Amino acid sequence: MSNHSATPMDGGAPAPARCTPADVGQALTPSVIAIDGPAGSGKSTIGFAVAQALDYLYFDTGAMYRAVTWMALARGIAIEDEQAIGALARALHVDILPPTGGQADGRNSVVVADGEEITEQIRRPEVDGQVSAVSAYAAVRAALSEQQRRVGLRYGGGRAEKRGVVMVGRDIGTVIMPDAPVKIYLDASVEQRALRRHRELAARGKQVPYAEVLAALIRRDRIDSGRTLSPLRAAEDARVLDTSAMAVDEVVNAVLRLIEQVACVPKGGADGGW
Repeated sequence: MSNHSATPMDGGAPAPARCTPADVGQALTPSVIAIDGPAGSGKSTIGFAVAQALDYLYFDTGAMYRAVTWMALARGIAIEDEQAIGALARALHVDILPPTGGQADGRNSVVVADGEEITEQIRRPEVDGQVSAVSAYAAVRAALSEQQRRVGLRYGGGRAEKRGVVMVGRDIGTVIMPDAPVKIYLDASVEQRALRRHRELAARGKQVPYAEVLAALIRRDRIDSGRTLSPLRAAEDARVLDTSAMAVDEVVNAVLRLIEQVACVPKGGADGGW
């Protein structure tokens, strides 16, 4: 692949940004940042931080698969009924909104399905246990790809509350938003990703052996990369960033610099800030 690569940062202080978030929003058409990568690569953490820095909508596209899963459970539709689940995905109107007012309680975004806010429900354990099966259905992926594109174009085109959107997933740059002006593929060794996931689980009080977490990620990588429909891969024009040896703040700064390289023209020494 002819992907651009980014050199891991050395931990030093980043150079000052030479353009502001508003400059970025004006320079990118559409104003879409696509972040893809395998499970455990830090997409959600990094994507949300970048969205906050740019005042963009944070859009974890996996939330839509969770929304379909929750609505199926709530309506008594058998998860094993692929035809019925596909019909639900085609009929359901799912929207992703920025938190406002009393919703700004730490949540990254607000998920609405057919007018009902289900942000908390889609994170329930019963959804965790079924969403993988739902997301594997071709009809569901086709239907939600269109919905994800709708949200991305609305925010990316400046027709919503935010000046742009950071879209996070596994096929954003290759399938959902192939015309996104900034495509970033976050990667890390499977061992490092398993270690991060192991620590996250432990922090939530879940004691899962590291070997089990590692095996699960290896299995997930094989499924994501080997599926016929929308396989996990970096877009040809994506900037690939290996985060194995990087702290979160280093990755966020590196991603912002990559965005600046695409969107901003140096302005004669006048330094701005994010």
